[in-house]
Amino acid sequence: MTREQKDNLFVLIKSLSKSEKRQFKLYVGRLGVNEDSKFLLLFNVLHKLKVYDEASILKNGFVKKLQLSNLKAHLYKQILISLRLNPSHQNIRIQIREQLDFATILYHKGLYTQSLKILDKAKSLAITNEEKNIANEIIELEKVIESQYITRSISTRADELTIQAKELNKQNLLASKLSNLSLQLYGLFLKTGYVKQASEHEKVTKYFNERLPDYKISELGFREKLWLYKSYLWYSFLTQDFLACYKYSKKWVDLFHEYPSMIRLNPVFFLNGNQNLLEALFFIKRHDKFKDTLNNLINIRGQDWFPKDDNVESLSFLFIGLNKFNAHFMEGTFKEGLPLIPETLEGLRKHKSRIDEHHVMVFYYKIASLYFGIGDYHKCIEFLAKIISNKSLQMREDLLCFSRILNLVAHYEAGLDYNLETLIKSTYKFLIKMEDLHLVQKEMIKFLKRLGDIYPQDIKAAFKELHAKLKVFENDPYEKRAFLYLDVLSWLESNIENKSVEYIIRRKYLSLNKIN
Repeated sequence: MTREQKDNLFVLIKSLSKSEKRQFKLYVGRLGVNEDSKFLLLFNVLHKLKVYDEASILKNGFVKKLQLSNLKAHLYKQILISLRLNPSHQNIRIQIREQLDFATILYHKGLYTQSLKILDKAKSLAITNEEKNIANEIIELEKVIESQYITRSISTRADELTIQAKELNKQNLLASKLSNLSLQLYGLFLKTGYVKQASEHEKVTKYFNERLPDYKISELGFREKLWLYKSYLWYSFLTQDFLACYKYSKKWVDLFHEYPSMIRLNPVFFLNGNQNLLEALFFIKRHDKFKDTLNNLINIRGQDWFPKDDNVESLSFLFIGLNKFNAHFMEGTFKEGLPLIPETLEGLRKHKSRIDEHHVMVFYYKIASLYFGIGDYHKCIEFLAKIISNKSLQMREDLLCFSRILNLVAHYEAGLDYNLETLIKSTYKFLIKMEDLHLVQKEMIKFLKRLGDIYPQDIKAAFKELHAKLKVFENDPYEKRAFLYLDVLSWLESNIENKSVEYIIRRKYLSLNKIN
């Protein structure tokens, strides 16, 4: 399987749909090559293989080992050309670039007027669809042609192109600064998670303010606003200002509804915006808006006009799947969520080449939490072990830390206390190493460590004592994140009242929504 993932050509061929394979063979036929052409023979061999096996290819005898690398490169290029011609992969962005290519060919043939005519139409299309980088390329070619060929059709042509270039460069520079800031903040969020103390909050705020460019919101187009909202969103996530997260993710999604054509052109950004909006609503416990947003996303995703490609399919599975789990966690309907588990595992198998390892582990944590909620602690431990044993996972320390905390609690509930002390020690060492040992975690480990010494008649009092200690941290700006990953308070209340965790969370949900 490792060989399969490392060979790009094999992975590309295996990703092709039936229609794309048929399109490729039609494309090859149009080339007028012999049916026994070597690159077509290579395609047919690789198509039949289950895993990449160079020996099997060479065994067919149509290519020598020294020639194989060049043949693979040629086949790879031909497949990409075929995919580019496939109607399912045609969009505005590709159409504009195609027109730019045509105009370039006409220019090199000396057909300047024809080239300029195509460029003018392509530029209008690019600006209308917020493709300002391509628009800038088009203007640069227009300037080259105008400097060699005086059209005389517009007396102010040079000034017009210069003004357009300056305006686009200004907008592109602003968009670039905002997109850089957004990406840097997102990378910081993936690496470290939320800020852990006031000094980190100050550091992140300083980092954000120093890199945030000056702007006037009234002068921003769709693209600049999108990167602006994304930058503010990641800053808000980092600083745990979840109301601000809701504010900016809502602006992000509303921006697409203001420019509906952008949904077709940028479906990935649209899906990402909805995912962040749902996450913010989950954190601020707005159950009503969460359900409406999730249902709207599922409905739009199912429309015929909504783009459908491998990337969109995988992201839809990822975002909708994770939030279906969150819906059950919010409502305390853990048993009703059990059918999601086989559906999710099948989806992970189907999309394995396009879902990164971090998100696979997030799904495992959701599954483990679902099993914990219904009291199936052995299954919970089974999925947590997949996360804890993953030595290559480098991102989101939060996920790694709370997997270990939940693992301790699950072992206690399952009665597997014969190695609880060893688990506590290894977890403690891990948290210190990760520099992520907070007061909530300290209190949890101290409690679990002395559980074995508490008399049965005193256990309920001990649970009440821990609950009182942790309750004060529920809204603490730097400690509350513990409750986002593991509802410790509901677990303690379930032990105090001798009720299931599912019952406690369901009761809270009904009470909160009655108030709302």
